[in-house]
Amino acid sequence: MAGIRVAIEIDATPEEVWQVVEPVERHVDWMHDAVAIRFTGEQTRGVGTDFLCDTKVGPIKLVDHMHITEWVPPDAANGVTGVMGVRHTGMVTGSGRFTLEPIDPSADGQWRRTRFVWQETLVFPWWLGGPLGAAIGGTLVLRPIWARNLRGLRTLVESR
Repeated sequence: MAGIRVAIEIDATPEEVWQVVEPVERHVDWMHDAVAIRFTGEQTRGVGTDFLCDTKVGPIKLVDHMHITEWVPPDAANGVTGVMGVRHTGMVTGSGRFTLEPIDPSADGQWRRTRFVWQETLVFPWWLGGPLGAAIGGTLVLRPIWARNLRGLRTLVESR
């Protein structure tokens, strides 16, 4: 089982970051390992949304089946931290969570920046090395890719 956590600070409010993260189908704009996202039903937002994500990491290609389990748009003014959680049910199983935390209030008490945290707990199949593959792959491969993804997210958000 791989436990992976990456985080980044973004010069935008949690609500502004959510505007970019909320459209799941646009995650391919900032996730370099996500090739395509296809919804499996009519629902495209909120808890219960199911989708397939074509993923490519180096020579490895797989389809990641995901189900949205948490969906809380941020409301920094009322102290609500934004959360998007998923359950992975394909070849790689486990759960993941994006958390948008307001940071650095200005003099007028408004939040101007966001700490975006991405956490995953993944179980790899035997052909990807099982627990050993998860430990090595999570630390040496996925963490740097996801850190790069978050830099892409920051660039996308801050350029709006």
